[in-house]
Amino acid sequence: MPTGSTVEGVLVAFRGSAAYNFLGEKDVKTAMSKGGTKRIRVGIIGANPDRGWAAQAHIPALKSLSDDFEITALSTSRRESADAASKLFGAPVAFDNYQDLVNSAVVDVVAVTVKVPYHLELASAALGAGKAVYCEWPLGNGLKEAQTLAALAKKKGVLAVAGLQARSAPSVAYVHDLIKQGYVGEVLSTTLIGSGMGWGPTVEPYNAYLNDKKNGATMLSIALGHAADALCHCLGEVRELSATMTVRRKSFTIAQTGESKPMTAEDQVCVTGLLEGGAALSIHYRGGVSRGTNLLWEINGTEGDLQLTAAGGQAQIFEMTIRGGKGAQSSLEVLLVPEQYRWSPPQGPGPSTNVAQAYARFARDYREGTHLCPTFDDAVTRHRMLNAIEMAAATGQRQTLG
Repeated sequence: MPTGSTVEGVLVAFRGSAAYNFLGEKDVKTAMSKGGTKRIRVGIIGANPDRGWAAQAHIPALKSLSDDFEITALSTSRRESADAASKLFGAPVAFDNYQDLVNSAVVDVVAVTVKVPYHLELASAALGAGKAVYCEWPLGNGLKEAQTLAALAKKKGVLAVAGLQARSAPSVAYVHDLIKQGYVGEVLSTTLIGSGMGWGPTVEPYNAYLNDKKNGATMLSIALGHAADALCHCLGEVRELSATMTVRRKSFTIAQTGESKPMTAEDQVCVTGLLEGGAALSIHYRGGVSRGTNLLWEINGTEGDLQLTAAGGQAQIFEMTIRGGKGAQSSLEVLLVPEQYRWSPPQGPGPSTNVAQAYARFARDYREGTHLCPTFDDAVTRHRMLNAIEMAAATGQRQTLG
């Protein structure tokens, strides 16, 4: 993918593993918002000062919501980076091990923003400490790990949210309501075509792990997973599906070094099936960047049509333009998203917009007990769909969900 792109940020994500540093917690004072409500204290595991999903998305999102949240602790895998992150991001406490962070008295919520293979260990530790958790997506390295985490969250009785922030995008929230209000009538079919942006011919060194299927951070789980979650959030879950997956690029090149490595994560995923309401479903994700369409999602109904497009196939990052037409209209027109669907302050350049949208809703879930954010149970539902896609592709047999 192009160096410096916002997509690079999402795929850098999940960098680092444990967490680390110690600055006297006794010096951290409980802050109050302007309205006198106690702010929610967040500790971030994986706050690398150089790059990463925490730096590009979580930290700017949380800082923009300063009436609701304060970042009280950070952790990385090394003392040096922990100290640097603490200074750069203005966090009063930093750790060089995740155990101290999850057990810290100045942390209410633990944000897990490291690579997918470490999610189970770190989220389990946070839940075990009785803390609320915001864990990035994919929740686990496969369905089994996601189920383990969901069961633990239920046992502990704490709020546990998965970073499926595409459903918090203003455009997706608006389309969700348009469908509910009958804009297209009865949904007949939906078609989604997207580019992974990553999983192409070249990759930055720190993103090479994405091309190794065993790490669980694949085009299927990340790019298709986020987009499919938005789709199902608006139209309902998948009832049955068939799938084809293949690796077309057998190798990839490490940028800067020119080293060639084998590609084991599928770079072509095709899914067809039926939604629970009976509508026909078609999804095709392909690796790399297209010179043409990088995201096109259409919803066709008895009374109208909706179309969402974006410059990139990562639906959780790229702003989507909505077009619609119904009744006597013979063509589509741009539908501007009403301001009521923008729950968080405007963000600067980068991928923090939808993360901020998610955190705005997280604050309500945390304080009011609502269910506005996707929980670990919701994440299991999405993992189950992805698992069914893998099973269908491996066996050639249609899979039934639900």
